[in-house]
Amino acid sequence: MNDRILGILLIALAVAYGWGATHLPVPFGGSEAVGPETFPLLLSAVLVLSSLYLIVRPDPDNAWPWSRTGLELVIAVVVLVFYAALLQPLGFILSTTLAVGTLCWRMGSAPVRAFVIGAASGVVVFVLFTFALDLALPLGLLAFLEVS
Repeated sequence: MNDRILGILLIALAVAYGWGATHLPVPFGGSEAVGPETFPLLLSAVLVLSSLYLIVRPDPDNAWPWSRTGLELVIAVVVLVFYAALLQPLGFILSTTLAVGTLCWRMGSAPVRAFVIGAASGVVVFVLFTFALDLALPLGLLAFLEVS
């Protein structure tokens, strides 16, 4: 029964996500065949199909993981919520360092190594998005590093 409940909740999420995607602004120059809503709508459709599979064919052994695994899942969700909340004020690099570092540490990496990996991930992805894809990510507390 737990898989079916999860499937219903995920369908609700997919519908809300797809509805939100239809309200994205039309790009400059008019409507195109592939616009900003295309990828979110595709993700929404995949999520609906996956959720329907969970509802129709649930796992026979679908007990919720109330042990250490369940606790780790709750910690991961809390870390991701804090990541989303801190992305703007702290900036992409610092919030990614904290989120990836914490998740790596929770998966068994040594704390120093985990946060070095988090920092490297944040810097590499920031550089790729900023310079290769020309997409702006928030700098937050590191705004003094902004190149004009």
